[in-house]
Amino acid sequence: MSRIGRKAVALAKGVTVSINGDDIRVKGPKGELSTKLMPGISVNIEEGKVQVSRSNDEKQTCAWHGMTRALIANMVTGVTEGFQKTMEIVGVGWRAQLQGKKLVMNLGFSHPVEFTPPSGIEIVVENPIKFIVKGIDKELVGQTCALIRQYRPPEPYHGKGIRFENEYIARKAGKTGAK
Repeated sequence: MSRIGRKAVALAKGVTVSINGDDIRVKGPKGELSTKLMPGISVNIEEGKVQVSRSNDEKQTCAWHGMTRALIANMVTGVTEGFQKTMEIVGVGWRAQLQGKKLVMNLGFSHPVEFTPPSGIEIVVENPIKFIVKGIDKELVGQTCALIRQYRPPEPYHGKGIRFENEYIARKAGKTGAK
């Protein structure tokens, strides 16, 4: 049996969970999130806890058991605290700034790169080389960071690019010179 799936999800104060058919909704102070239940998975809500159970021991159902519990736990955390990821821009003259809701980045191209965040995502620029991506949906925060990072992924020779804060980039030696 799934060790993750067996754990009950504790509901924080002000969080409500509702089930409508195969749709589960979590509502809290920061917003509302929902997801679909997989076949063979059932959810019980009792005294401030959510318990996930499965109907059989097939391999796919076991995988969905733990995944469903993790998704519900992430939704509860998202509507109470929210999620955020800090990103850094490394490169001479490279910087980011906000223009309205758009993130405008100078990344060494001949033109500035404009990124419009999806709804439910907020971007805060702390300084020209550091910004924070915030939201209540963990998957959407990670996907947004991945989309921003695609403009200039970190490269191993000079270390330039857009990276997560405290991310280690394995550096390579350059050319050794003439023979």
